[in-house]
Amino acid sequence: MQYILALDQGTTSSRSILFDRHGQVQTVAQKEFEQIYPEPGWVEHDATEIWSTQMGTASEALSKANVDAEELAAIGITNQRETTIVWDRETGEPIHNAIVWQDRRTSGICDDLKDRGHLDLFQQKTGLIIDAYFSGTKLKWLLDHVDGARERAENGELAFGTVDSWLVWRMTDGKRHITDA
Repeated sequence: MQYILALDQGTTSSRSILFDRHGQVQTVAQKEFEQIYPEPGWVEHDATEIWSTQMGTASEALSKANVDAEELAAIGITNQRETTIVWDRETGEPIHNAIVWQDRRTSGICDDLKDRGHLDLFQQKTGLIIDAYFSGTKLKWLLDHVDGARERAENGELAFGTVDSWLVWRMTDGKRHITDA
């Protein structure tokens, strides 16, 4: 029998749900992880802990159902919105904690973009408003505040993505850097 494994990487926990070919839940595994608040309005996660809890729940779900990974027909991923991770392409190590979708540290960058009259352009190009929720200003903050990040990015040494992109990159040993955008 073939199965589908759903990876639900949420804001406070990682969960894996194993479905049979009829869509019936076979097992569920869940692990919480630490919320990091370095300053008021800032929210971070240890991306390595996200990885370990997500893979831990996947292994647990398969083990509880006595299913081998080779029996999986597909893996689906849902994740915590616009949480942003930048990592080293060679080592796979994050260069900073993940900046969570709830984080407001880039509000000033957003206000500056609005004050400079870029709101309409952003909406036209992306269909989105300018807000600290989205990952673009989080990426700018990381490039501006992590020592050497901008230079390393310009040299092609870093990769960027939301949690789903990073999980796929790790699961494929760096062979796939993808997103659903």
